[in-house]
Amino acid sequence: MSSSPAVSSARTQLEALAEAGFPAPWRHARGDFSGAARPAAVLILFGVLDGLPSDHHAQADAVRDDLDVLLLARAATLRSHAGQVAFPGGRADAGETMVDAALREAEEETGLDPSGVEVLGEFDPLPMPVSNHVVTPVLGWWTKPTTVGVVDEAESSHVFRAPVADLLDPASRVTVVVGHEGRSYRGPGFQVSDGTTTHLVWGFTGGILDALFDALGWTEDWDRSREYELRP
Repeated sequence: MSSSPAVSSARTQLEALAEAGFPAPWRHARGDFSGAARPAAVLILFGVLDGLPSDHHAQADAVRDDLDVLLLARAATLRSHAGQVAFPGGRADAGETMVDAALREAEEETGLDPSGVEVLGEFDPLPMPVSNHVVTPVLGWWTKPTTVGVVDEAESSHVFRAPVADLLDPASRVTVVVGHEGRSYRGPGFQVSDGTTTHLVWGFTGGILDALFDALGWTEDWDRSREYELRP
């Protein structure tokens, strides 16, 4: 598959970011690392969109209308992170590398072919204390995209490729506010449609996307006073 120069530029920028890493400290972290935390990995997979072009035209030259990122909505029946939008991923098996874990989980959750994924690199592990995990984000580029969808309805309700330009659209950006047990969480959120359903991307996944877009210089000015109150 040939790529346009602009899409190749997006890949080049992503690869450079994977080598440099996120600027420390991780500004969206909630809690610290725990010695009892279990290792996990997620796959942040960018590629060329197959059938749902963006409605918004991004300001960044590297972000074309056909650039997308793979996301899924977790099943509402799960005990942890129920209904939340996430990157494919999960807990690593004993002796498994973080790259292997991310690719295996992505295949199990979405049906993608790992042989079509070019791994650009890994970011430093990030704490996820709410589920007692330490998560390594693995950055990938989809060189040979394959059909994806819900593999296990007990795990996921939607699998979709979100146009990056639509995520960057200032109209889709919100500050998510969650109150729980006397504490308040405020963090970046994105509202994006998979063609049939509008999803709210927030929490751990929203924080990664927000920091990643900032580091790449792709973020567009948005109204941070626009709030979305989410009731737990």
